[in-house]
Amino acid sequence: MRPFRPGMVPTLVVLMLLPVLIGLGVWQLGRAAEKRALLEVYAEREIAQPVAGERLLDEVDPAYRRVHLRGQFDAQHSLLLDSRMRDGHAGVELLQPFFDEPSQRWWLVNRGWLPWPDRRVPVAFDTPQQTLNLTAWVYIAPGASFLLRADAPDGDWPRLLNSIDAGHLWSQLARDGYAHELRLEPGPGSFRVDWPVVALGPEKHLGYAVQWFALALALIVLFLYFGWHQNNKKEKQHGSRHGSTRHV
Repeated sequence: MRPFRPGMVPTLVVLMLLPVLIGLGVWQLGRAAEKRALLEVYAEREIAQPVAGERLLDEVDPAYRRVHLRGQFDAQHSLLLDSRMRDGHAGVELLQPFFDEPSQRWWLVNRGWLPWPDRRVPVAFDTPQQTLNLTAWVYIAPGASFLLRADAPDGDWPRLLNSIDAGHLWSQLARDGYAHELRLEPGPGSFRVDWPVVALGPEKHLGYAVQWFALALALIVLFLYFGWHQNNKKEKQHGSRHGSTRHV
């Protein structure tokens, strides 16, 4: 059997890259499991009856829970969540404060997606003035939320943002408000509300995991091939030189 001598440099490369590739694959498997769990929770809570706002305040795990509100929108403090795509078209999501009369608390309600074909023209939308009965569900974004950019100065409304933090908004407006965004269901005041529960489904993460594991396997195969092939090549070169010397 041929001796296996891959050399120092290939060995170091494999020792550095192989744990990284395997770790990325395992991480993607973990993300797939997390997404499956989120989808299961959403499916369970999607069919549950909506609760009143007061009850939602006491929930330890409010994600995806449905809530019933009765009150009015604040048309003066609108937020536009930028860079939201639907069917290949650019647009925004419109979020507005909503005062719920039974709970006497403010809620940040996402009314849905609006097209924005020409950024030189402000997004057109209207706000119902009458008292409304709304049904929405709690959306909690994975990871931390950051206000990345506001295209309008602090005194100007509506504000165009890349991401939204409800708690930051209530602090700016000096209001007692709920800390998470609510996503409106079809009904009064809603626009396009076909919300994706997760940006990437479990199958996507499984596909990425397969890719990382495949790269790890390819690295091992190349390492083994390089070790045996290079050693065999050196032996042939050595034998050729030795035979030439004897012939002379």
